[in-house]
Amino acid sequence: MIVTYESIDLATANACLTRWGHRMGPLLRGNQRGVHHGLFHDGQPVAVTMTSTLIRERVGGVEGMVLDRGNTVELSRLCAVRPGLCRVALRLWREFVFPFLEGGYQYAISYQDAAQHSGNLYRFDGWQRVGYSHSGQDTRSGRPGRNKYVWLWERR
Repeated sequence: MIVTYESIDLATANACLTRWGHRMGPLLRGNQRGVHHGLFHDGQPVAVTMTSTLIRERVGGVEGMVLDRGNTVELSRLCAVRPGLCRVALRLWREFVFPFLEGGYQYAISYQDAAQHSGNLYRFDGWQRVGYSHSGQDTRSGRPGRNKYVWLWERR
Protein backbone atom coordinates (compact mmCIF):
# COMPACT_ATOMS: atom_id res chain seq x y z
CA MET A 1 0.00 0.00 0.00
CA ILE A 2 1.24 3.45 -0.81
CA VAL A 3 -1.14 5.39 1.52
CA THR A 4 -3.11 4.20 4.56
CA TYR A 5 -5.15 5.90 7.26
CA GLU A 6 -5.22 3.89 10.46
CA SER A 7 -5.60 3.97 14.24
CA ILE A 8 -2.49 4.89 16.21
CA ASP A 9 -1.76 5.17 19.90
CA LEU A 10 -1.42 8.41 21.85
CA ALA A 11 2.37 8.11 22.19
CA THR A 12 2.85 7.76 18.42
CA ALA A 13 0.52 10.67 17.68
CA ASN A 14 2.25 12.88 20.27
CA ALA A 15 5.68 11.98 18.89
CA CYS A 16 4.51 13.18 15.47
CA LEU A 17 3.20 16.45 16.92
CA THR A 18 6.55 17.05 18.58
CA ARG A 19 8.62 16.08 15.52
CA TRP A 20 6.53 18.31 13.23
CA GLY A 21 6.51 21.27 15.63
CA HIS A 22 2.79 21.55 16.37
CA ARG A 23 2.31 24.88 18.16
CA MET A 24 0.10 23.40 20.89
CA GLY A 25 2.51 20.53 21.39
CA PRO A 26 1.57 17.02 22.48
CA LEU A 27 -1.93 16.23 23.69
CA LEU A 28 -1.55 16.03 27.47
CA ARG A 29 -5.09 15.93 28.82
CA GLY A 30 -5.54 14.09 32.05
CA ASN A 31 -8.16 11.35 32.23
CA GLN A 32 -9.48 11.85 28.71
CA ARG A 33 -10.75 9.24 26.32
CA GLY A 34 -9.56 9.65 22.79
CA VAL A 35 -8.92 7.96 19.49
CA HIS A 36 -6.11 8.93 17.19
CA HIS A 37 -5.35 8.20 13.56
CA GLY A 38 -2.40 8.58 11.26
CA LEU A 39 -2.09 9.04 7.54
CA PHE A 40 0.87 6.98 6.36
CA HIS A 41 2.84 7.15 3.14
CA ASP A 42 5.08 4.18 2.42
CA GLY A 43 4.80 3.17 6.08
CA GLN A 44 5.81 6.58 7.49
CA PRO A 45 3.35 8.89 9.27
CA VAL A 46 2.67 12.11 7.35
CA ALA A 47 -0.42 13.43 9.22
CA VAL A 48 -2.30 12.79 12.46
CA THR A 49 -5.82 13.46 13.70
CA MET A 50 -6.58 13.28 17.40
CA THR A 51 -10.08 13.02 18.83
CA SER A 52 -10.90 13.86 22.44
CA THR A 53 -13.82 14.15 24.77
CA LEU A 54 -14.59 17.72 25.78
CA ILE A 55 -12.54 19.17 28.63
CA ARG A 56 -15.40 21.31 29.97
CA GLU A 57 -18.99 20.11 30.35
CA ARG A 58 -20.09 22.47 27.56
CA VAL A 59 -18.41 24.27 24.69
CA GLY A 60 -18.11 27.97 25.59
CA GLY A 61 -18.55 30.91 23.27
CA VAL A 62 -21.35 29.37 21.20
CA GLU A 63 -24.75 31.10 21.23
CA GLY A 64 -28.02 29.31 20.56
CA MET A 65 -26.73 25.74 20.71
CA VAL A 66 -26.03 23.30 23.49
CA LEU A 67 -22.77 21.53 22.70
CA ASP A 68 -21.90 19.23 25.59
CA ARG A 69 -20.14 15.97 26.37
CA GLY A 70 -23.24 14.00 25.44
CA ASN A 71 -23.55 15.27 21.87
CA THR A 72 -20.15 16.73 20.95
CA VAL A 73 -16.61 15.45 20.46
CA GLU A 74 -13.49 17.49 19.74
CA LEU A 75 -11.01 17.13 16.93
CA SER A 76 -8.28 18.19 19.34
CA ARG A 77 -5.20 18.02 17.13
CA LEU A 78 -4.61 18.01 13.39
CA CYS A 79 -1.06 18.14 12.12
CA ALA A 80 0.98 17.06 9.11
CA VAL A 81 4.52 17.13 7.78
CA ARG A 82 3.36 19.67 5.18
CA PRO A 83 0.25 21.88 5.11
CA GLY A 84 -1.53 20.33 2.12
CA LEU A 85 -1.86 17.03 3.95
CA CYS A 86 -3.90 18.61 6.76
CA ARG A 87 -6.80 19.01 4.33
CA VAL A 88 -6.58 15.34 3.37
CA ALA A 89 -6.40 14.19 6.98
CA LEU A 90 -9.33 16.41 7.99
CA ARG A 91 -11.54 15.00 5.24
CA LEU A 92 -10.61 11.41 6.10
CA TRP A 93 -11.35 12.09 9.77
CA ARG A 94 -14.81 13.54 9.17
CA GLU A 95 -15.79 10.90 6.60
CA PHE A 96 -14.36 7.76 8.22
CA VAL A 97 -13.77 8.44 11.93
CA PHE A 98 -16.35 10.92 13.21
CA PRO A 99 -19.47 9.09 11.94
CA PHE A 100 -18.37 5.85 13.60
CA LEU A 101 -17.14 7.07 16.97
CA GLU A 102 -18.45 5.25 20.01
CA GLY A 103 -21.09 7.53 21.50
CA GLY A 104 -22.80 8.48 18.24
CA TYR A 105 -22.00 12.18 18.56
CA GLN A 106 -24.16 14.67 16.64
CA TYR A 107 -21.46 17.35 16.51
CA ALA A 108 -17.72 17.66 16.15
CA ILE A 109 -15.92 20.84 17.09
CA SER A 110 -12.41 22.05 16.60
CA TYR A 111 -10.74 25.19 17.85
CA GLN A 112 -8.77 27.46 15.53
CA ASP A 113 -6.19 29.77 17.07
CA ALA A 114 -7.35 33.23 15.97
CA ALA A 115 -3.82 34.63 15.79
CA GLN A 116 -2.09 31.76 14.00
CA HIS A 117 -4.55 30.39 11.44
CA SER A 118 -7.10 31.80 9.01
CA GLY A 119 -9.70 29.06 9.43
CA ASN A 120 -9.70 28.27 5.71
CA LEU A 121 -8.88 24.62 6.40
CA TYR A 122 -12.26 24.15 8.12
CA ARG A 123 -14.17 26.58 5.90
CA PHE A 124 -13.08 24.85 2.69
CA ASP A 125 -14.11 21.49 4.17
CA GLY A 126 -17.65 22.71 4.90
CA TRP A 127 -17.40 23.31 8.65
CA GLN A 128 -19.28 26.27 10.18
CA ARG A 129 -17.67 28.85 12.42
CA VAL A 130 -20.11 29.03 15.34
CA GLY A 131 -18.31 30.78 18.17
CA TYR A 132 -15.39 32.56 19.69
CA SER A 133 -13.76 31.89 23.02
CA HIS A 134 -10.73 32.72 25.10
CA SER A 135 -9.08 30.05 27.18
CA GLY A 136 -7.51 30.72 30.53
CA GLN A 137 -3.91 30.03 31.39
CA ASP A 138 -2.97 26.36 31.04
CA THR A 139 -2.54 25.07 34.58
CA ARG A 140 -0.08 22.33 33.57
CA SER A 141 2.25 24.22 31.24
CA GLY A 142 1.70 27.82 32.35
CA ARG A 143 1.07 28.88 28.74
CA PRO A 144 -1.14 31.97 28.45
CA GLY A 145 -4.72 31.62 27.21
CA ARG A 146 -5.54 31.88 23.53
CA ASN A 147 -8.22 33.58 21.44
CA LYS A 148 -9.86 30.95 19.31
CA TYR A 149 -12.75 30.34 16.96
CA VAL A 150 -15.02 27.34 17.37
CA TRP A 151 -15.69 25.35 14.18
CA LEU A 152 -18.54 22.86 13.97
CA TRP A 153 -19.29 19.82 11.84
CA GLU A 154 -22.78 18.36 12.19
CA ARG A 155 -23.53 14.71 11.51
CA ARG A 156 -25.65 14.43 8.39
